[in-house]
Order: sequence, then structure tokens, then C-alpha cells
Amino acid sequence: MKKLYFGSNLKMYKGISATREYLQKLVENTKDISRDDIELFIIPSYATLQTATDCCDRDFVRLGAQNMCWEDQGQFTGEISPCMLAEMGLDLVMIGHSERRHVFGESDVEENKKVKAALSHGFKTLLCIGETAEQKEYGISAETLRSQLKIGFYSVSPEECKNIWVAYEPVWSIGVNGTPASADYAESMHKEIKTALYEIFGEKAEEIPVLYGGSVNPGNAESLIVQPSIDGLFVGRAAWDADKFDTLIRDAMKVYAEHNC
Repeated sequence: MKKLYFGSNLKMYKGISATREYLQKLVENTKDISRDDIELFIIPSYATLQTATDCCDRDFVRLGAQNMCWEDQGQFTGEISPCMLAEMGLDLVMIGHSERRHVFGESDVEENKKVKAALSHGFKTLLCIGETAEQKEYGISAETLRSQLKIGFYSVSPEECKNIWVAYEPVWSIGVNGTPASADYAESMHKEIKTALYEIFGEKAEEIPVLYGGSVNPGNAESLIVQPSIDGLFVGRAAWDADKFDTLIRDAMKVYAEHNC
């Protein structure tokens, strides 16, 4: 059976002490689960990253940054360079989260520059994509995702697929007022994503895990994880309690194993 991916972006929540406590509890809760079966990752806030890297056993949890500048250094006040993140020993960088795109106005071209910079520094590079409610209403969800992928991965070589992850997060399903996508809809979009990745990278695209994120919770995680084109779950606030995230992971793994016996 394939490896399953479980992760969470802590956004602008959890300070230094809360992040330390959360990560230590998450490792303790899940360390009996073979990492041959799952890939577990957490993306804390910038201010907590040094504490996170110091306190967390990286054999059990990968740590990532929520964003990154495309330049190694320069006059970019308020930005964080890939060199700084590499010096901290981080494993991955998230690029193109919907809040970066729609709150801070980042374009697909900017995401492409960040993707190439992250890959050039050896990070696992998690590109987030997703359509808005308006784009869904117009019936252009698939076209939107394909455009985000084709621009986001422009001039990226197939050999770099081993360090690429993709998270599909419909913009209308994210956040406190988000509406979870149905399992059928999520599967249909994941098929579109995998088709587009094959067009970009050829057979190497099979190395790229595609995760679903968007109001994932204990009520829908099991129906999502068994979908054939969904390789993992990018969980929001349902993951921010270590005990509850542990339960969600175990329940999803159990249902997936039963479904694939």
C-alpha cells in the first residue's frame, strides 16, 4: 500500500511555548506508527521555527516554513530567504497558500519563482493550489488548477519531482466558514491535478503526492483518504490538538487499510 501523508499549517496560531508543547505531544502520540506508512509534517509560524527545530524529533515529524522569498539575499524587508531556512535545518517550504494568493496578492508567476528557489535549495516544496467559489460557479475549476500547476512548475525539471508535493485546497472550503468539498468532488479535482502533472513531468509525476486540504475533520477524513487519487490530508484546525490529530490519523489509516485489503 502507498504511504499516506498527514500535515497541518499552524498559520498565525500557537506561540513558542504552545508550539513546543504541541510538537512534543504529537511526536509522543504518534511515534509508534511506522514512518514507512505515513509522512507527518507540521508548518509552524516563523517566530516559532527555531524552537520547533530544537525540540522536535525529526525522525517522526518534518518541519516546514509557511512562505519564502525567491531571492537568497537582498533588499527585501520583512522577507525570509531560503538560505535562512536552510540554516535552520527545515525540511520543506509551503508555496502559494490561498491566503498568500488572495490576501497578499501573490501571482502564479511569483509562486513559480519561489518553487524554483525552494527546489534549488533542496527543500521538499509543497505547492498549494485551489479555485475560488466564483471560479467553481463558472465551471472553470479544472482550468484554474491546471493554470496554477503549469505556471507554478514552469521550467521545473522532471528530475525534481522527488521533492515536489501538491496540496489541493479549494478556497471556498478553507477557514472557519469553509464548506468541505465532497469526497467525489475532491477525487474529481485530484484526477485533474494528476493528469496535469503527467502532462508537465511525464512518468516522473507519479512521484508527486497530492494531498487534499479544506475543512478536513473527523467526519470526512475517512471518506477522503480512501479516494484513489488522494495521497494524504492537509488538515487545518482539526489537527491543532495533538490528541485529536493522532486519532484522526489512526482512524484514517485504519479505514484506508480496510479499503485496500
